[in-house]
Amino acid sequence: MEVARLLWDLKEASVREVHEACSSARSMEFTVVQTYLRRLESKGYVTSRLEGRTKRYRPKVKPRTVIRETVDDLVDRLFGGDKLTLMRHLIEDQSLSESDVEQLRGMLDRMEENS
Repeated sequence: MEVARLLWDLKEASVREVHEACSSARSMEFTVVQTYLRRLESKGYVTSRLEGRTKRYRPKVKPRTVIRETVDDLVDRLFGGDKLTLMRHLIEDQSLSESDVEQLRGMLDRMEENS
């Protein structure tokens, strides 16, 4: 996901450009970045084009799509598809600030109004 986020920020980049952007935040091997970009392309999340001998990658889907699919997969694998169990875990096992709780109440209120 870190590689995907960097590519979304860069809009379009070569493996080297993503690697250089990544190196400032966290040390990651060039070949690892290259592998992640190829995987993202094979999953249809990014597309590439050749510019000379260099492959240039750019996002094909919005971050929200990847996040939704990743969270859905996580819920399926860890919680047997039960989203409420995930939410309960996040609320009970994580410390939420007052601001977080207010935002959560607001979201629940809006959901209730819309249904």
